[in-house]
Amino acid sequence: MPSMEWLTHSQTGFRQAARYLLGMRLAIIATQLVAIAVAETTVTLAHRAEALILSLLYAVLATLAWLWFSRRPPETFAPVSLTLATDLFLIGWWLYFTGGYTNPLVSLLLLPIAVAIILVPSRQSIVLTVTGVAVYTALVLWHTPVMHDHHSADLARLHLVGMWVTFALTAAILLLVVGTLSRRLRLQQSQLSQFRENRLRDEQIIALGLSSAAVAHRLGTPLNTMTLLLDEIRSHTEGQASVALTEDLDLMGQQLNLCSQHLQQLTKAAIEARTAQLEILTVKDWLARLRESATLLWPSGPIQWPGAHPDVSVAVDATLDQAVLNLLANALTASPSWVAVRSQLSESGRVEVVVEDQGDGLETALQGTPGEDIVDSHHGLGVGLFLSNATIQRLGGNLRAKASETGTTMVIDLPVSQPLGGEIQP
Repeated sequence: MPSMEWLTHSQTGFRQAARYLLGMRLAIIATQLVAIAVAETTVTLAHRAEALILSLLYAVLATLAWLWFSRRPPETFAPVSLTLATDLFLIGWWLYFTGGYTNPLVSLLLLPIAVAIILVPSRQSIVLTVTGVAVYTALVLWHTPVMHDHHSADLARLHLVGMWVTFALTAAILLLVVGTLSRRLRLQQSQLSQFRENRLRDEQIIALGLSSAAVAHRLGTPLNTMTLLLDEIRSHTEGQASVALTEDLDLMGQQLNLCSQHLQQLTKAAIEARTAQLEILTVKDWLARLRESATLLWPSGPIQWPGAHPDVSVAVDATLDQAVLNLLANALTASPSWVAVRSQLSESGRVEVVVEDQGDGLETALQGTPGEDIVDSHHGLGVGLFLSNATIQRLGGNLRAKASETGTTMVIDLPVSQPLGGEIQP
């Protein structure tokens, strides 16, 4: 069995940057070879063989560096800085044999410095910048002539053409290599920002969960006490209680049983959340289960359940059921006379559960994405919508809302799931 390779965050970044570094180096080598070919059409280079050998050596070292970073990425920034310093020396060596600082391709020394500013820490990038300036200074002091016989007209024309080619190639390489690395860094920053926001939201949810678990634990004892007292009252008034009192006692018993069921559901949801258990149900079966729960909670609630449902499955758990029931509770509070729940497939092939009402809705919650923050509520604790949105997002969905003059529409968007080989595939 092959061993699993574990990489640090830096090693993963170096592995991703390997092909961009290879692209930069191959572009520099191609520029050198093209420059030699173009120069040979105008003048006879004095050190053509040496320049070609250095370009080939640079190509071999670039390939070896790519293999190193791809298969065995370094754990520190020092090897990366060392390879970029090698780039500067190889480019400077090639320039030494092709005219030194008079060669318009001397601007190629800026490319390793630009990449270093992005990839390595500031201190090492400063050292590489100083190294690049030192290489340029050395080329001013020591270099070989482009050709043995000087023809100023040919050299001037070649220099001007080379300056234009150098500018175009340098701009293209910077756009492709440095631009790509910069976009990747911005994407990583965006992902880190989203991770921090999710972590803060999860911490709020954990705090609410701990509080609810403590309350549920404390409620168990008074509920048992009230159940025993109810049984004792019934035994003392058996045969003597009026019809009205009997109905009140029966209603009290139903409410106590409902409270006990809620506590059992809370315990079940906590166990499922801890073990990450999901259940695959068709949309029809899931909404049927939600309808039974809603009927128990609001026996006389005016909730309409249209019968047409998409013939697909979704991954659900008890927390998602509670999230939908929270939305139904909000809808019934805002619109006591009419609420409708229906399902449909979106254009992207996802399941949408739509909760509609004819009330004013939650104005604060509908500013932006609903459920991102805890909202003020005149009829509850104001955390139901927040928890519902967090639960839906945890299962790969999202919650959207739309308010109009006729009412409020909440859309729960969920991915379609299919059981493949006993595993849940969202």
